[in-house]
Amino acid sequence: MLPMLICFGVPLLLAIYAQGLVKIRYAKAKQQPASITGAAAARQILDSAGLQHVEIEMISGQLSDHYDPRAKVIRLSQDVYQGRTLAAVGIAAHEAGHAIQDAKNYLPLVMTQLAWPLAAFGSNFSFILLFIGALMHIMGLVLAGVILFGIVALYQIINLPVEFNASNRAKQQLSSLGIVNNSDLACVRGVLGAAALTYVAAMLTALLQFLYYLMIFFGGNRE
Repeated sequence: MLPMLICFGVPLLLAIYAQGLVKIRYAKAKQQPASITGAAAARQILDSAGLQHVEIEMISGQLSDHYDPRAKVIRLSQDVYQGRTLAAVGIAAHEAGHAIQDAKNYLPLVMTQLAWPLAAFGSNFSFILLFIGALMHIMGLVLAGVILFGIVALYQIINLPVEFNASNRAKQQLSSLGIVNNSDLACVRGVLGAAALTYVAAMLTALLQFLYYLMIFFGGNRE
């Protein structure tokens, strides 16, 4: 019982804390005006890096912002695309950071792109194999589920430096291009730091759950 509480309870509490922190800091940064919109900030950063070919599109949803490396497109939610706030330029700059990573063949990003299909498959089917294997006492299925979930955990570990690096690039570009001043950069740093904590929570969740499933497998083998 205690291992389950640790492996599932601790990450859950961290995830709740991280999500709450993101909402608080994002709401605060949305009240702070910026000199340009999020879309304009992303465009300026991309152009300064020689990435005029990368498009910027507006999409629906909130905090649905992402960079699509296959289409070479940054997709920004309406609040970020049109918003003239520190929250908008910070998030847009982060996605521009991913585009710069892609252009420079940043190794961790390349690795996440390669691992993503397997990680998505593992995320969808590992629990099914674990459940059926445990229910029917077929340890081969349990092992297959553990391996698939291990790929999910590995993906989250690799993805962590990708997100931190994109945020670092964002802060550097916002400062060097004069999009935000030093005092405003602290607010942007707070938003990006809170967002990074959500990725830490995701990585810790996947890693601890993987260890828990390993314990189930080896425990079942001893029986």
